[in-house]
Amino acid sequence: MQKVIGVTEMQRHFRQIFDEVAHDHVPYVLTRGSRPEAALIPYEEFLHFQALQEDQVLAEFDSLIKRMQERNARFSDEEVAEDVASALSEVRQN
Repeated sequence: MQKVIGVTEMQRHFRQIFDEVAHDHVPYVLTRGSRPEAALIPYEEFLHFQALQEDQVLAEFDSLIKRMQERNARFSDEEVAEDVASALSEVRQN
């Protein structure tokens, strides 16, 4: 279960809080003026969160690639190459 603590209180008891997070896996929500602004979580949870974010980005990228393939299926590779060459030529002229 997470705990909520103000930044000033956390500064006073940092070592104890750090040990709770690192050894007992207790996450803390850090507040300033009663507003949540940050979280202190065990490193393993951070790594898990990072992996989930990466998986989400890759899934979104795969979805975009699939959409592009579907929308461009009617164009040949030669047509695409011609369009790219034309766009590059136009950009280089400006």
